[in-house]
Amino acid sequence: MNQTRRRIWEKRADDVLGVAASAILFSMMTLTFVDVVMRYVFNRPLRGGFELTELMLLVLIFAGLPLVTHAGEHVTMDLIDRFVGPRLRALQFRLVELACAGLMFFLTWLMWRKAGTIAGYGDTTDILRIPVGPFVYFMTAMILVSGLVHLFRAASPPEKT
Repeated sequence: MNQTRRRIWEKRADDVLGVAASAILFSMMTLTFVDVVMRYVFNRPLRGGFELTELMLLVLIFAGLPLVTHAGEHVTMDLIDRFVGPRLRALQFRLVELACAGLMFFLTWLMWRKAGTIAGYGDTTDILRIPVGPFVYFMTAMILVSGLVHLFRAASPPEKT
């Protein structure tokens, strides 16, 4: 895949996840506002509002994980960067990305197992009875995507610092 097509694909994926995250955040703000008004003005809180906020927060965090990974925005420490040359930094970059990918794939496996257990039990939220399994499968998918992004980054040249 040539560089231009890859950049277009990356931008589209970032745009889709970014718009989804923005829509979820806006929905959470709206839900919280309506819940507060209903609770304190009319003494009638939204039934299940807290559950919906929790589920939207879960989706927001895990939808943002591949975005943060792709942008290289995870918390990093550069303790040894100033003491090593560019070739060693490039090697370190690739090794760290590969280690992160391996960890994400391990977490994907663990979450997949957990999602199967939760879906098998038919776990739901307490008030609205929303099934929890699909949300855990979504978390699993986003961890997998993050692992794939780490592999993609390991194969790409490191950013200039």
